[in-house]
Amino acid sequence: MKIVDITTTQLFYPHTKPIQDATIPTPPQGAGGRGQLFVHIHTDEGVEGLGIGQSSPGVRQVVEDGFRNLLIGKDPFNVEQLWNDMFWHVRGYGRKGVAFCALSAVDIGLWDLKAKALGVPLFKLLGPYQESVPIYGSGGWTNFSERELIEEMTGYAEQGIPRVKMKVGKDFGQSEREDIQRLAAVRRAVGDDVAIYIDANNGYYPKQAIYMAREFEQYQVGWFEEPLIADDIQGLAEVSHAINIPVATGEHEYTKHGFRELIAAGGADIVQPDVGRVGGVTEWMKVAHIAHAFNLPVAPHAVQLVHLHLACATPNLKVVEYMNTGLEGDRVWYTEFPQQKDGMWAPYPDRPGLGLELDPAALEQWSV
Repeated sequence: MKIVDITTTQLFYPHTKPIQDATIPTPPQGAGGRGQLFVHIHTDEGVEGLGIGQSSPGVRQVVEDGFRNLLIGKDPFNVEQLWNDMFWHVRGYGRKGVAFCALSAVDIGLWDLKAKALGVPLFKLLGPYQESVPIYGSGGWTNFSERELIEEMTGYAEQGIPRVKMKVGKDFGQSEREDIQRLAAVRRAVGDDVAIYIDANNGYYPKQAIYMAREFEQYQVGWFEEPLIADDIQGLAEVSHAINIPVATGEHEYTKHGFRELIAAGGADIVQPDVGRVGGVTEWMKVAHIAHAFNLPVAPHAVQLVHLHLACATPNLKVVEYMNTGLEGDRVWYTEFPQQKDGMWAPYPDRPGLGLELDPAALEQWSV
């Protein structure tokens, strides 16, 4: 089997509200919508891999101009070799950021293709530890009113999901009292039997994060996500050592090398690789294994329909993120996808690869 072409599809669905967290500036009037990039890996045997990537500026260009000609004619089963080829190809301009998002999307497509060619779901190819995984309902954006925040959090609980996540660090960390009040309101609304995780999206400074964690602790917080900017590994370690709430981080880290530094420094109690950034399935699994070697749990960030498969092959999994904002797009892009039940989620057991098909109507209506 040989790769004969690599093409892309970018979709944009405009009918969703804008979202805001600690470090996203106030969305302009009329903002909103969801975008998604898809990578199609075509072979001479008719098997096609579907890669899922970010629609951020430049990602599509790197796939089409940077990787397409590099991979045409190669055996798609040689995933490690192709990953290495792509890594060195973008060495000079992309060890992190846009180029790695492009590499990640292609790598996801290669694994989808390989599993399809072998006629098995991706999680079966990876070697499952479990066939269903726990999830948490994620959202609680800072531009939600308190009423909207509570409606979303209690809505997850009403679906049988016993874990939720909300945003703190509002206004770049400048609304401390409001952060506490909003968390207190959610705790009252969901009761004591629902776990609450909080996410500051890089919004605090180290001493501020330590102070805020001591305020948050009284509300039985299960983890404190991205309290600081991702580059401040020393600061993350200081926060982790100073507070009782576990620090979760890693969504903005790239490659096993970045995670080695983060974990070895003590900057993460819960490791959060993002398959769409870290380097695809190939690198995500290696990061999960590194975390396991340090006796740390993994809780992947976003990209939920891919992480669903990877999580099934991860003994040290804590929980999988399940986002309303992600579901808004998934319901548009795909003909169907597996549904959660009472806080547990399982991939399709009998559909090869990721088990996903793009909806022809969405391709016709929302292609960019």
